[in-house]
Amino acid sequence: MSDVRNDSVRNDVSDWWSTAIIDMEPGRIAIRGRPIEGLIGAATFPQMIWLMLRGDLPTEAQARLLEAALVAAVDHGPQAPSIATARMAVTCGLGLNGALASAVNMLDDVHGGAGEQAATLYGAIRAAGGPDAAPAIVDRFRAERSRFVPGFGHRFHKPVDPRAPRLLGLVDEAAAAGVVEGVFADVARAVEAHLARTAGKPVPMNIDGATAVIFCELGFPPPLARGLFCLSRAVGCLAHAWEQMEQGGRNKGPTPPAYRWTYTGPRNTPTEGGEPHR
Repeated sequence: MSDVRNDSVRNDVSDWWSTAIIDMEPGRIAIRGRPIEGLIGAATFPQMIWLMLRGDLPTEAQARLLEAALVAAVDHGPQAPSIATARMAVTCGLGLNGALASAVNMLDDVHGGAGEQAATLYGAIRAAGGPDAAPAIVDRFRAERSRFVPGFGHRFHKPVDPRAPRLLGLVDEAAAAGVVEGVFADVARAVEAHLARTAGKPVPMNIDGATAVIFCELGFPPPLARGLFCLSRAVGCLAHAWEQMEQGGRNKGPTPPAYRWTYTGPRNTPTEGGEPHR
């Protein structure tokens, strides 16, 4: 085979997976062009997440705001489907990797997707003119999509999700320091005010709405709001899976064995011979 042919084959193979994220050869690893040995001990984990996703390093203030959002969403107890799944998976014999994979797969549109949906909604409001456009965009969302507005209200935390005010306070501080614009915080508060007016009672922002503000302020596209939430919640899933592994237990379902489900099907259905089973 000629050298030209060899080069062609080699290029076809090496170009099969092209990436701007990592460059590597024996004895050398570079992430986004930065030698890994220079990042180890110098970059924090939130900075590394940013570098991997965005291609550059954030400022310390940007990284702290991202870190706050990640810290806030790590866990919500065994009543959260993702956490419960991690624990049940362990009692079925799965290792930590299987428990984590099972748990993260629960984070879809209903449980885990509200942050992405809220970020998309905020973006639409900003594109339509900012906070003043919130009522019209929200009303259209409720008419076309769902009466539940993602990022607002909480089935458990009433009257207020304690995580949201703290996160919004950090956004306000960052905006005052010029780290972020603060426009998405204004948009989210306009949504909150409109929902309260139409409901006749407070419908406060929840963790998804507040973290979506941070992700939008930092310039992350909406789909990454869900991905970042998955990274955060994976920490809680890992902790609960490990705790369950230490506690032991086999085949634990969602409720204790003494509690049975409600059966709603037919009873005493006749067999082929015409007589019901007794």
